[in-house]
Amino acid sequence: MIGLSGVRGAVLAAVGVGALLAGGLGAGAIAAQTPAGAAQPQTISQKIAASKNLLDVNTATAAQLKALPGMGDMYVQRVVAGRPYTAKSQLATRGIVPQAEYERIKEQIIAHRVK
Repeated sequence: MIGLSGVRGAVLAAVGVGALLAGGLGAGAIAAQTPAGAAQPQTISQKIAASKNLLDVNTATAAQLKALPGMGDMYVQRVVAGRPYTAKSQLATRGIVPQAEYERIKEQIIAHRVK
């Protein structure tokens, strides 16, 4: 059996939590404190949709690769010869293209897993 002080403590605790939530210290207050210009993280479906607009270095044709900024015939041949890639960053880490070239194209490419 719970004594009067136990019940009183439980009621005070419940009232305290309710007051905190009503007072703006709940999840809504946290969201309200996010800076107005801050980017919200993408959902998985948004990331998938965005990735469909990127050029897949595992399946792109030589002409598609050559259309990327700074990609000449030599780099295109090296990209094709180095396939498959498990991550787009492998273009730089494996020495396929210089880091500066990779930085120029990384926002336009993706490396989907080969099926």
